[in-house]
Amino acid sequence: MSDNPITDRAWSHIRVEREGPIVQVTLHRPEARNALNTALMKELTDVARIMRSAPDVWAVVLAGGAENFSAGADLGGIKDRAAAPSLLEAREAVMAGPDLCRAWEEIEAVTIVAIEGYCLGGACALAVACDFRIMGQGATMRLPEVPLGINMSWRSVPRIAALVGPSRAKQFIMFGEAADAATCLEWGMADEVTAKGGALAVAHRWAEKVASLPPIPVRMTKEAVNASVGATNLATSFMDRDQYLLATRTGDFKEGVSAFFEKRKGTFRGD
Repeated sequence: MSDNPITDRAWSHIRVEREGPIVQVTLHRPEARNALNTALMKELTDVARIMRSAPDVWAVVLAGGAENFSAGADLGGIKDRAAAPSLLEAREAVMAGPDLCRAWEEIEAVTIVAIEGYCLGGACALAVACDFRIMGQGATMRLPEVPLGINMSWRSVPRIAALVGPSRAKQFIMFGEAADAATCLEWGMADEVTAKGGALAVAHRWAEKVASLPPIPVRMTKEAVNASVGATNLATSFMDRDQYLLATRTGDFKEGVSAFFEKRKGTFRGD
């Protein structure tokens, strides 16, 4: 049996490194712009569950590529999940995203995301499920879901609203426009903005600061704050996978995806 199940496992789509109480998890699908396919999401969920209560892990840094964090969930995967043989199987399949975000939110150690370039859709949902976000200059966060004809799911809406407030959450989610690093810092989605290419180094600086503190009250603080701001999260987002399944069966979704691939403005009818 492995002495260190976090780093000794043969991960295929992530890279896991460790230095003392600090673990770095790096997305590794460069050929697909780190798009969150089923295999990558499973590995990210698995590693988070391993680390969830690990007493010797005090801080976790989550990184993407040096140029871009992640293109989010790919549209091919969306089509596949929506076309599952039965509605029951489709409901199970679309829990992969919510399960991923919940797994990272439930890590007891402090989680810090280093973001360079674009962080889109599901990758943004994953980032806001973590504790802190460090962005390099030129980095952006964007949710393209609504303009594609689907709702923002992965139970991320209450997390976003808790960070930026209701009006800005509506703006960020509805319009699908990129929020640059300065905007994310002003709104509360980013905790520090650094020079381009410097997000990972600064994230590690935050991790080292966390690791220098007594771990028990740090974990208590994280748990207390999350419980305070997230007490109603499940009650307000538990239906978003069914909303997603409904949205992916509409004509507007088909039109939104077609318009995206054809690089044109969509024409929507509300059906």
